[in-house]
Amino acid sequence: MRKHIVFIGSRAQRPGRGGQMWVFLQYLLGFRKLGYEVLYVDALPPESCVDRQGNSCRAAESWNVEYLTASMKQYGLENNWTLLSEGHDSFGVPRREMLRRVREAECVINVMGFLRDPDVFDAAQRLVFLDIDPGFGQMWRQLQLADIFAAHDCFLTVGLNVGGESSLVPTCGLNWTATPPPVALDYWPAQPPRPGLPFTSVCTWRGIFGPIEYQGRTWGLRVHEFRKFMELPLATGGAFQLALDVDARDARDLRALNSNGWQLVDPRDAVQSPHDYQRYIQRSGAEFGVAKQMYVDTRGGWISDRTVCYLASGKPALVQDTGIRDKLPTGEGLLVFTTMEEAVEGVERIRRDYALHARAARRIAEEYFDSDKVLDRLLQNIAA
Repeated sequence: MRKHIVFIGSRAQRPGRGGQMWVFLQYLLGFRKLGYEVLYVDALPPESCVDRQGNSCRAAESWNVEYLTASMKQYGLENNWTLLSEGHDSFGVPRREMLRRVREAECVINVMGFLRDPDVFDAAQRLVFLDIDPGFGQMWRQLQLADIFAAHDCFLTVGLNVGGESSLVPTCGLNWTATPPPVALDYWPAQPPRPGLPFTSVCTWRGIFGPIEYQGRTWGLRVHEFRKFMELPLATGGAFQLALDVDARDARDLRALNSNGWQLVDPRDAVQSPHDYQRYIQRSGAEFGVAKQMYVDTRGGWISDRTVCYLASGKPALVQDTGIRDKLPTGEGLLVFTTMEEAVEGVERIRRDYALHARAARRIAEEYFDSDKVLDRLLQNIAA
């Protein structure tokens, strides 16, 4: 009998974001390669159902269902997903069959505690919380705003420092195990080095979580960090492009980005599907990544699932330091910065020896983020 793993996420609510789809695909494809029968479970509230024009509609007619269906089919997962919806038993694998697979699963991994379905919780032999936004959930619990950790049996986080002395992420009295974001290398081949292409990133200006007031200070978002590096294109004379999800209400920031030489593209066009997202990264020269202020200030050791895709593609990554200097090799392929001066220096170092940094990027992905290694260790930690 094949081994089963159930992976729970929240992708259907916001269709058309290829990078966020890849967050979950990396795990599903990685576990499948390790020999597991995988099942992805999601839930779609009626208020999130929209057509391609953004108009409210029934779930069965929604872009949400269409997008998830197409994304899973593209990677041979057409029989490996369930989308729960009010007023409808389910889309994809029927609910009864989904619960049978949950009962048989070695573990059920619940990303950010997204799903709270009591039937799933009761059926799971081992319910695992996977934290991909270290700091937010922990502070919500400390402030008694929400407890997304309740009823889980073990706790994983992509924050490589969480629980250590250098991290300011509250542990909430829980035993956290660090697990870096995996990349399914078979689906992310290294690209031939092509110096001269722009530094790029795919990011949201603010995102779905707001800043948090905790212990007398504000723990902010990407916008609050990015403003420190607005002048980087002018300071380096290089090409920098962002597939940026930003609200028109941030008009002042948009003007500043444009006036400082940032090329902005609409992510709804550039990275809508998982394939679009992959193509965008693989046609880039390198990544320039700014983190959310929460990650920077807590020093939790967060590293982006986006960055590991750049590295796997043989694209150097220049990213803001969140405390990863002591956890990962930096300096070749993966470079970190805290100040504007370090960011400028990083750009110049990548330009000087692009081929060296491209080779090092892929090497880091193979050693530290290969889904075979990451997910095997993850399962060992769950079983311990």
